[in-house]
Amino acid sequence: VQLQASGGGLVQAGGSLRLSCAASGSIFKINTMGWYRQAPGTQRELVAAITSGSVTKLADSVKGRFTISRDNAENSVYLQMNSLKPEDTAVYYCNADVQRDYSDYVGRYWGKGTLVTVSS
Repeated sequence: VQLQASGGGLVQAGGSLRLSCAASGSIFKINTMGWYRQAPGTQRELVAAITSGSVTKLADSVKGRFTISRDNAENSVYLQMNSLKPEDTAVYYCNADVQRDYSDYVGRYWGKGTLVTVSS
């Protein structure tokens, strides 16, 4: 299973970006998908997560600004980021809890990360 993230870049404070992440490979079912971020010198933290039934969870720091969504048919998850702040600068990683076939356990898979830089 591979996860490919895209959509990062440089944006001014107050701007918007949309991150995309597509899972591919041997996939029977994807449960929760999510986005984490890691800024230099900090631990990786949860930004947002979404279940297969589209129940979402957002970190308090991004509520009201970020929206997570998914397309189950495309095995994809998205993160719409509005009103970006310099403190949102980080490498953003997508992940997915994947069952590879009906008898398999659920494993967590990670993308390589995409850099988001917000200038003040």
